[in-house]
Amino acid sequence: MTLYAVQTPVAAPVQEKQGKTVRKTYPNFKVIVLNDDVNTFQHVAECLITYIPNMSADLAWELTHQVHFEGQAIVWVGPQEQAELYHLQLKRAGLTMAPLEAA
Repeated sequence: MTLYAVQTPVAAPVQEKQGKTVRKTYPNFKVIVLNDDVNTFQHVAECLITYIPNMSADLAWELTHQVHFEGQAIVWVGPQEQAELYHLQLKRAGLTMAPLEAA
């Protein structure tokens, strides 16, 4: 089971196509935490609660277990700028992070 906080996509600028208005959304990006032999369960869960908005303790622990047992977990999905911020904050806190990838 994959668990992660999902953000609503933000509408991109409107583009004209053959006289029709087409609204596109900006792509979402996934923030993925990888398993390692350095960080404790407690540290990973605390980082998720600290840096990922609206992260509950229960979800943080479920994601931490997913990281440990499956090797990785998507901990947040949303707009690129926010994804970059959360990715950097988690990395600076010592977590092992996968590169950002488009959802």
